[in-house]
Amino acid sequence: MAFAGSKIRVIITGATGMVGEGVLHQCLSHPDVEQVLVINRRPCGVSHPRLREILHTNFFNLSPIESQLVHYQACFFCLGVSSVGMREGEYSRITHDLTLYVAGLLSRLNPEMVFCYVSGEGTDHTERGRIMWARVKGKTENDLLGLPFKNAYMFRPGYIHPIKGLKNTHKYYQALSWLYPVLRRFFPQHATSLKELGMAMIHSVNRGYDKPILENKDIEKSANSSR
Repeated sequence: MAFAGSKIRVIITGATGMVGEGVLHQCLSHPDVEQVLVINRRPCGVSHPRLREILHTNFFNLSPIESQLVHYQACFFCLGVSSVGMREGEYSRITHDLTLYVAGLLSRLNPEMVFCYVSGEGTDHTERGRIMWARVKGKTENDLLGLPFKNAYMFRPGYIHPIKGLKNTHKYYQALSWLYPVLRRFFPQHATSLKELGMAMIHSVNRGYDKPILENKDIEKSANSSR
């Protein structure tokens, strides 16, 4: 069941990256979001009456800030790294182990929380495929879905069209922005926008969704759904 008709308080990780910054932008402009807490290693550079920021360097040990993580209805987990040049053990430690540590703590502190995880198109839920990052993401998704949250949703965006004016847009996405209208028209199953991703996350909390894994078309559907 969703938090229909009520204001929500959200924790966001990864707000100094492109996806996290975009999700934060959508949260701060959405009337259903009452408060946002971001946990960062460095300042996100955003100031807003509904925004709180905790600077914390060790995400594998949140015990010093644990008391500040209660009474939240949602976590939008946007923290992640590229697998390029990384060995599987190193990538798994950051992508799987860190995510499950944070999620496990939050599920204990906030059992009525909705947890939204930014995964990726092509994630391998069997955990046995040939592509390393897809296996690791698949295990991460599977283990998150086993935690005792109120609900958990795995978001699998492909190409993400950035939000104009935000400062953490990757050069890769800036260079390919002109392709977005073509992708949406001819290959809509492989593209979404950062605005839609943020909106779909918010809607998954206050409206719910009918399945736990959202591909690009699901993200579009959730983002544009009405009450």
